[in-house]
Amino acid sequence: MEEKIKEILKTIKYPGYTRDIVSFGMVKKITFKEGIAEIDLYINTKNRETADKVASEVKEKVSSLEGVKEVKVKVETLAEKEPPAPKAHTSTKSSPFADQRKIEGVKCVIAVASGKGGVGKTTVAVNLALALAKKGYKVGIMDADVYGPNVPTMMGIEGAVPQITENNKITPIDVGGIKVISIGFFVEKDQPIIWRGPLVSKLIEQFLRDVLWAPLDILIVDLPPGTGDVQLSLVQKVPVNGGVVVTTPQELALQDARKGTKMFMEVGVTVIGIIENMSYLICPHCGKRIDLFPHAGAKKAAEDMNTKYLGEIPFEPKAAEGSDQGKPVVLYYPESEQARAFMKLAETIIKETECIEPIQ
Repeated sequence: MEEKIKEILKTIKYPGYTRDIVSFGMVKKITFKEGIAEIDLYINTKNRETADKVASEVKEKVSSLEGVKEVKVKVETLAEKEPPAPKAHTSTKSSPFADQRKIEGVKCVIAVASGKGGVGKTTVAVNLALALAKKGYKVGIMDADVYGPNVPTMMGIEGAVPQITENNKITPIDVGGIKVISIGFFVEKDQPIIWRGPLVSKLIEQFLRDVLWAPLDILIVDLPPGTGDVQLSLVQKVPVNGGVVVTTPQELALQDARKGTKMFMEVGVTVIGIIENMSYLICPHCGKRIDLFPHAGAKKAAEDMNTKYLGEIPFEPKAAEGSDQGKPVVLYYPESEQARAFMKLAETIIKETECIEPIQ
């Protein structure tokens, strides 16, 4: 009967995701005796309403099985498992996932996310990685944006082919000392990735465990837009030391940035802060600042979310063109205002992230 109960639990999707609660490891124990089914759940959220919704569906579906007279559901949530009063900007929270393991030889994992597409998230991830490398750190970039892998284009390494070792490990592409992996290296440029959640999860697992990352001080993970399977798969498998949320000044982008911030909070990832990209335009003719949208929206959003405002990144047409040509601004236009903003962002990340040790 336990197996029948497990099978019916596989039909229950975690709210907002395409994967079921069994594949996410949220079902910890199933027992059945004399018509009574007892199910222990661990729901990786601080939102009790979400946990109660899952528990209610579990009870309803298991009760429908023939031979089940009573269903007892015990629920534990992330909020109940957290240590009391952790310090701000630390990575000392207990793991909310049983199978979460560190990446061998990687000291620090930082995820770059956005609630909305088109806000320049990959531009921030790539240039942040380059800025950290300029500071003397050993850095890698994992392109986890499976459906839109743009890291190879922005770093000028389209068409690169990673080598596979004799023991089936993947050698990442080295770009000026930065180790890079992306699904874009393994598919044709215009080939769409049409995968369901479980396949994407397996790819994330392979990029984390089968790529020769070591030794790295910092691994930057470029997440896809939104709050979907990739995000949850990442935090399920490895301890993420901090999350950076990218937005633009428009209200629509800010609304989704709040969702991205709440996502990190709900799964126990420390939010390093919110960065406002394309905050203003640098006029290509006169060099003056032009505010295209109401200013400081990200700063207000950060205050509302009780997290840090990491500053603003300007838009420069020449720098944007360089990204399309595989010439990231930090590397090719280091004296530009945008490059200086990325260097400042790197300094803030170093200061605010406990796992990054200062280089003397």
